[in-house]
Amino acid sequence: MQILVSTLLWFSAIGCGLIAGLYFAFSTFIMTALDRIGSAQGAAAMNSINSTILGSLFMPLFFGTTISAAVLAVLAVFRWGEPGALIILAGGLIYVVGMFICTVVYNVPLNNELARAGTGSAEMWVRYLKDWTFWNHVRTIASTAAMALFIAAIALCGGA
Repeated sequence: MQILVSTLLWFSAIGCGLIAGLYFAFSTFIMTALDRIGSAQGAAAMNSINSTILGSLFMPLFFGTTISAAVLAVLAVFRWGEPGALIILAGGLIYVVGMFICTVVYNVPLNNELARAGTGSAEMWVRYLKDWTFWNHVRTIASTAAMALFIAAIALCGGA
């Protein structure tokens, strides 16, 4: 069981870090760059990014890290008296809720709306940028926090 937890912690920490980095890039400069090229071009570029990402290596990482974090959260409940259980539970819940649920409930519907609209109107693009970026900030923070918690659990458990 310890080997499983250790493997999941390492995979989750690395996966959260990679995903946090991608979201950080979108939050700090990609969305700003897309806004600077104009609403029609920005919307077209974002639609292209959204369709391309679905067939990329991002998707197995996205789902794999989510599953790993969820399994860790469940295992933490069953290993409650052991060192790091609370940290692991917190990391798993923060990631699943703050990254995955946020993505499914907010970012994906916004992406679908943008795809339906094509290049859309300037007003729609402004709203999309504001709302999508806000929820992306939430995903960035959740992914980063979960990564830090999983690293803390690895350290607490002696490298797991």
